[in-house]
Amino acid sequence: MVKKYQKNALEQLDASLVRFAPLRDLPPPKKGWIRAIRDALGMSGRQLGRRMGVSKMWVGDMERLEASGATTLKTLRRAAEAMDCVLVYAIVPKTTLKETLLKQARQKVRQDMTRATHTMALEDQALAKDEAAKAAEAAAASLLDKLPKTFWD
Repeated sequence: MVKKYQKNALEQLDASLVRFAPLRDLPPPKKGWIRAIRDALGMSGRQLGRRMGVSKMWVGDMERLEASGATTLKTLRRAAEAMDCVLVYAIVPKTTLKETLLKQARQKVRQDMTRATHTMALEDQALAKDEAAKAAEAAAASLLDKLPKTFWD
């Protein structure tokens, strides 16, 4: 990576996001979090609506929208606060951000090397598999150091 602060930001963000890793596989309740928590608290739709300053009908609509994935963060936050909860919002990487970058770099290198390897094989100049693997890792590391604007293209 070209910029030192970008590398530091990546490492700090990876360290922060690791706490959310156990939540990756946590499925939301079928009827949504609002309904599940409201039910667990023994709170009716009318009572939640009163606490939010909306109608019971709007609470039902809100719960259906959340369960279908069509709600807003603002609505989730309001409902959470009305139930004495806090909305926690995060985008949790499947692996680390560093690993995501390395995977992309390897993929880009593989694409480039496939073309070059074919040409070299035609000219009987192909690298041995272990040499090709070393060259690919070196190229990926170099690509990560430069992180060109076309990296995600």
